[in-house]
Amino acid sequence: MQEAALQERFWPYVFLALSSGGTAAILSVLDRPYWLIFLAVFFIVVIFALIRVALHDPVDEPASELVVQPPPGALPAGFGRALLDQMPLALVVISPVGRITYGNKAAKLQFPHAKKGDHFATLLRTPAFVDAVNDVIANGGNRKVAFSAGQETKHYYEARIGVLPAGSEFGASEQILVDIEDRTLEHRSDKMRSDFIANASHELRTPLASILGYIETLQGHARDDLKAREKFLKIMHKQASRMQRLVDDLMSLSRIELNAHVRPSTPCNIFDLVREAVAGLKPLEAENHVVLDCRLPENGPVIPGDRDQLNQVFINLLVNAMKYGDKGETVEIEQAPETPERAGMVGITVRDHGPGIAPKHIERLTERFYRVNAAQSRNKGGTGLGLAIVKHILQRHRGQLQIESVEGQGSEFTVWLPVTA
Repeated sequence: MQEAALQERFWPYVFLALSSGGTAAILSVLDRPYWLIFLAVFFIVVIFALIRVALHDPVDEPASELVVQPPPGALPAGFGRALLDQMPLALVVISPVGRITYGNKAAKLQFPHAKKGDHFATLLRTPAFVDAVNDVIANGGNRKVAFSAGQETKHYYEARIGVLPAGSEFGASEQILVDIEDRTLEHRSDKMRSDFIANASHELRTPLASILGYIETLQGHARDDLKAREKFLKIMHKQASRMQRLVDDLMSLSRIELNAHVRPSTPCNIFDLVREAVAGLKPLEAENHVVLDCRLPENGPVIPGDRDQLNQVFINLLVNAMKYGDKGETVEIEQAPETPERAGMVGITVRDHGPGIAPKHIERLTERFYRVNAAQSRNKGGTGLGLAIVKHILQRHRGQLQIESVEGQGSEFTVWLPVTA
């Protein structure tokens, strides 16, 4: 291939040499003067050059087959460490004697107490983790281990352990590479999901069993007992209504979670919206033996929000205050005073004068199905999801729920919402 390319490259010049040489020889034999011979040869060379330019022969261009690409160079020094530093997982390199020789940025953030040169057990003093690393140091291979650590706050981890070959950036001998993934959030989500299913199943099973029991009674010896039938039907209606409320709340919670990432943007006058919620619940004042007293100013701020969801927030809080407040008392709705830590937010407080809530319960009130008094809540028709719905709606609106309570004096639930998007 190269030989053919060379022949194609040089044959025009061979032809030029033969033609100009032959012409000079013929003119010399004919005794023509030297200046004429010179002009003749010069004329041939000029003609040849013009023809070459006109035809643009690639003879003067390098053949692509002859171009040799330089081999790629080695990776720059330190590239491996720079790459590991950008990894989101905590990565640690351990020497054959069990000392930490390297930790990437994620490892330093996750385990700030561990330093280079420390024994690897300072990362996590958990037997399952320590045994797995020691096994790889002694026997090689790869290990994967899941474990938990911590006393007061338990964290869940998954570690993968392998061997780095000798001669790497981390040393002439073999090293141990460990990546540690914090699976606490995933574990808690799984537990929350399983607890949710268990609680929902329990909440539905109880009224369903009650309804089935009364149906069997009505089909049996109480078939012709009109008084018992009336009593049982009322109980069945109450239990069926409770199941319906539970299903409605579950569906509502699912819809809220589905759109949790989409922040509402529709302008809402928040004080007008609260007054509408209060007006809608006025017929229940006599039934619950309380008075709703709305003390909000006439001109309220306009905030970005979802009117239906915010209406649901205040109805849930007002209904709770009416149910669990003392009879004959007033439920007060007023604007909360501004605070430096919540600058740019508007607060609306719903205050009751009931028995109050013990401090140990306050942090858990917004958990699904959590009740301070389960029997009392069920008797009053509660599903245990009301405050969980409030929390999720406020999270979607980038708002907060503040709960303050003094036992024997009542409770205050304050909704804080950002005034601007």
